Amino acid sequence: MTRVAAVDCGTNSIRLLVADADPVTGELVDLDRRMTIVRLGQGVDRTGRLAPEALERTFAACREYAEVIKEHGAERVRFVATSASRDAENRDEFVRGVLDILGVEPEVITGAQEAEFSFTGATKELTGRDDLAKPYLVVDIGGGSTEFVVGTDSVRAARSVDVGCVRMTERHLVRDGLVADPPTREQFAAVRADIEAALDLAGATVPLKEARTLVGLAGSVTTLAAIALGLETYDSAAIHHSRLSYDQVATITDHLMTATHAERAAIPAMHPGRVDVIASGALVLLAIMDRIGAREVVVSEHDILDGIAYKVAQEIDDERLLD
Repeated sequence: MTRVAAVDCGTNSIRLLVADADPVTGELVDLDRRMTIVRLGQGVDRTGRLAPEALERTFAACREYAEVIKEHGAERVRFVATSASRDAENRDEFVRGVLDILGVEPEVITGAQEAEFSFTGATKELTGRDDLAKPYLVVDIGGGSTEFVVGTDSVRAARSVDVGCVRMTERHLVRDGLVADPPTREQFAAVRADIEAALDLAGATVPLKEARTLVGLAGSVTTLAAIALGLETYDSAAIHHSRLSYDQVATITDHLMTATHAERAAIPAMHPGRVDVIASGALVLLAIMDRIGAREVVVSEHDILDGIAYKVAQEIDDERLLD
């Protein structure tokens, strides 16, 4: 087993996984897995720049993660940055800050790379299950973008499109700097129109309707699962590989779209950082299910982080073989 650390910095959250990985068997043993809402993508869609306060929140989380990585003695660290930092004019400031704190330069990966990592992380442990037909469609609903990947044992086609829970909320549900409370049906209609256009783009590259199993990743999907399961607190073990029916997703989405901020915040398993953006994220999932005719979604807690960790362990193993 090889001890590695993976960091995934997205538009809404930054996450850390320290794990022992076996690149041959695919076994991955978590040592520490954590998430911090930093909203790095705050205002990026409007200004094209990373806000100073968003950068400082992110750097504070990096300092915390650096201590965890040191404590566990990870052999190698890989830091992957996704949608918000791809879009920002001042991303060099972000890169320098991360390098100073963690000693590694963040890789601002393409949407296609992001999709491949997500697919690997989500499907590695599904191989051999008779109850889940292939090909899989893995959808990673992030803050700034959503990745669509179709494949069996490897990626067949992938596409990243710029619809995520934060981007859609900021673009359509904010007035005078505040999220409407609650947003109107007309505002959500504008969100849905953007999502449908993005699905058209994704469908031009990825054969969405050929998928036999829909696998959903990231905080919007796992939060919906927590709500459907009636969890009083967020329970990763209960959520992982749970299944949400189309009717559950539709019912919960409708409730989130009509609820006030206070009502969403009162949902027991709701992370405070997702209160304002969860309705947009739920609507992305519902639109995907409508588009492909999915009757259920398999929820995975394993995603891009796990895919990064597998990749790092494989690289170390390859280097050892060359030596």
